[in-house]
Amino acid sequence: MAVAQSPSGLKGSEIVVSADLPKQATYHLVHTLVTTGLLTRNEHGLYVLGLRVGTLAEAFRRQLAPPEHLAPIIRRISSETGETAYASGWWNGEIVTLTTSRGTNPVQASEVPHGTFGDAHARASGKLLLTFASEDSRSRYLSSHPLMSRTQHTITSLPKLYDEFAKIRKQGYAVDSEEFSPGLRCIAVPIDHGSLPYALTLSAPIDRFKRNFAMYLETMLKIAADLSGARRAYARPPTPRKTKLERSAR
Repeated sequence: MAVAQSPSGLKGSEIVVSADLPKQATYHLVHTLVTTGLLTRNEHGLYVLGLRVGTLAEAFRRQLAPPEHLAPIIRRISSETGETAYASGWWNGEIVTLTTSRGTNPVQASEVPHGTFGDAHARASGKLLLTFASEDSRSRYLSSHPLMSRTQHTITSLPKLYDEFAKIRKQGYAVDSEEFSPGLRCIAVPIDHGSLPYALTLSAPIDRFKRNFAMYLETMLKIAADLSGARRAYARPPTPRKTKLERSAR
């Protein structure tokens, strides 16, 4: 993951820092990944993704579509807040709604249909995903998607949109303040601080959103942190147990 998230590869010492693992364990893992073809070294001596990563990507697309993993997370947000929640992500160059869960409050925000895309600049999820995308992906998307006005609050100026990206990056979440639909506000949070191409989003009528914003944000950040923490726990090798001789020596 550390190598995949880097712009052009990493040195071994940089992987140690980025992955926050012991040096010896890191080099052992890197050697294993190179041997299996998941990593390789380029002409500059940097570790980059190997050809066999393509096999994993294809298998993920074929076997483990994102909605299967994200649906339980979205249902948890909806259950704990009572509001409609959904997950969005990058899919074939578009920012698409992947899964939705309707809330339990009597008056709900209109449900976002599965597969919805377009007007990412006017959506909390779209703005968040554009914020944490690579500059190349962001520029390519914005050059082919005009900043159309959905409401009087929609950001239609590219400089103002980039100011919004800077604000989102600093605060760690995105808000749609009636920018897509009048009377409706949304909040979106990233997974693993934006390193994964998915956003968790909640929608609510404006009055309830203002009243419960702090609770919504706290709940969503906790759920996102739980998801990120679980992934990191699986990635970190277990701490070696001391032998009986080592314990007695101590």
